[in-house]
Amino acid sequence: MSSDVTTTTGPAPTVYVPSAEALSTVLAPGARPPRPSPLSASLTFGWRALLKIKHVPEQLFDVTAFPIIMVLMFTYLFGGALADSPRDYLQFFLPGIMVTSVVMITMYTGVGLNTDIEKGVFDRFRTLPVWRPAALVGMIFGDVLRYVLAAVVILGVGLVLGFRPDGGLLGVLGGIGLLVVFSFAFSWVWTFFGLVLRSEKSVMGVSMMVLFPLTFLSNVFVEPATMPGWLQAFVKVNPITQLVASVRAVMSGTSDPSSTMWTLVWSAAFVVVFGTLTMYRYNRR
Repeated sequence: MSSDVTTTTGPAPTVYVPSAEALSTVLAPGARPPRPSPLSASLTFGWRALLKIKHVPEQLFDVTAFPIIMVLMFTYLFGGALADSPRDYLQFFLPGIMVTSVVMITMYTGVGLNTDIEKGVFDRFRTLPVWRPAALVGMIFGDVLRYVLAAVVILGVGLVLGFRPDGGLLGVLGGIGLLVVFSFAFSWVWTFFGLVLRSEKSVMGVSMMVLFPLTFLSNVFVEPATMPGWLQAFVKVNPITQLVASVRAVMSGTSDPSSTMWTLVWSAAFVVVFGTLTMYRYNRR
């Protein structure tokens, strides 16, 4: 038994080879653009952080409503008990609550980083031909605006309630400047934890466990002289105590060289230690 099989061979497929003129219209005619500088790349990622606030304005709650609640609550809760009146207490208290509110906001740097990592955003950033730490530095640059905004909101509420900085405008700017420098440095602590810990809830849990003792066991609410001796020993070496003392002195028109020096030393130490650990972890993630 046999069968005839007829095979039909069609024409060969045409292979299109683009001409040099066609390629030149598609490809960039000029030279390859130069690689962006570290500062330019960092500022670009900082702008990305600001755009996130634009599209999700609820992120500003922690730098607007939260500081106002803190000022009103503690001024009228402790003012009558610790001073002759809430207004008198506010003169002592406001620089401290400004520091507390802004420093507590720094933890959201680590939370935001951890969220981006979980979404795979930073995996794409690492493939870009830019300075490797730019994504991290830019993210903190963007958060600096949040710190300034929170400080201005607290100062505005304080002025309405009767706070009067004897240092004038220069004293206020100097105090906010010290606070922003310290907060920028302190953000590297949470950046490191954002890389190490596995979830944003873990980052928030660890940050709260660290921030509450640092902010409440300090000179924010009362003078350390009223505390037990063993507690004073911790309060005196607490970096928040040094920061509050320096900001309080500058805003009152005086100076505290020792506290200011230790504030800058702590800031440099946070950047050197945790900045280095963050880069080491980021490069090997």
